[in-house]
Amino acid sequence: MGQLDGRVALITGGARGQGAVEAKLFISEGARVVIADVRHDEGRAVAAELGDAVTYLPLDVTKSTEWNAAIAAVMDKHGRLDVLVNNAGLYRPKLIEESTEEDFLAMFSVNQFGVYLGMKAALPAMRQNVPGKSGSSIINISSVAGFRGAPGSCAYAGTKFAVRGMTKVAALEFAPWSIRVNSVHPGIIDTDMISIMGDERHDAIVAATPLQRAGTSDDVAKLVLFLASDASSFITGSEFVVDGGLNTGTAVGPRRID
Repeated sequence: MGQLDGRVALITGGARGQGAVEAKLFISEGARVVIADVRHDEGRAVAAELGDAVTYLPLDVTKSTEWNAAIAAVMDKHGRLDVLVNNAGLYRPKLIEESTEEDFLAMFSVNQFGVYLGMKAALPAMRQNVPGKSGSSIINISSVAGFRGAPGSCAYAGTKFAVRGMTKVAALEFAPWSIRVNSVHPGIIDTDMISIMGDERHDAIVAATPLQRAGTSDDVAKLVLFLASDASSFITGSEFVVDGGLNTGTAVGPRRID
């Protein structure tokens, strides 16, 4: 038996990176998965590659009408929704004085407002599920930037801090229906999205990471699977950091004491 047998999951930002890897892992554990994105060609290609258990849906997470249509499509096809992974994200690093209102609003719209819209749209569908041992699960992908500031991350960090807070509020509001809501906070993960930061900054962050490597999408996907499954049935309103120790402080001094 798979950890997600019989469950239906919707993963935003599923056309590449962490979302695509999460979809693949969920399928291997018995789920039926709907991946949603604005990268239509890539999304359809991922769905075709992963097989009949995966469906692709176009979804701009900043638009409530598209969210409502996506949830309706999931319910029409599968009759239920058990897991929502709010994975879609946007990263545009700029110093405050160099940033524009457009930059700020773009990140707010995808990273924060999109998560709010997703939770709101999913609630009526998830309320229809008969509560089981685990109930339904919403996993909001935040960032280690939701715990700490860094130059060039005002808008991004602001949205990721906000996702932490929204997650805790939703966990309280959704608990009567056994809907669990948790946030995941990756550190530096080698995906297409972070390529914008450049090699120098990438290498500096890796050097400051106690485990001395960047994370992979698999590292994040395994944690997301845990939160989607019965293994986390008594966990809600919590935050899970997958960052190689970055949030504990800068890696300095000897690596080993023999």
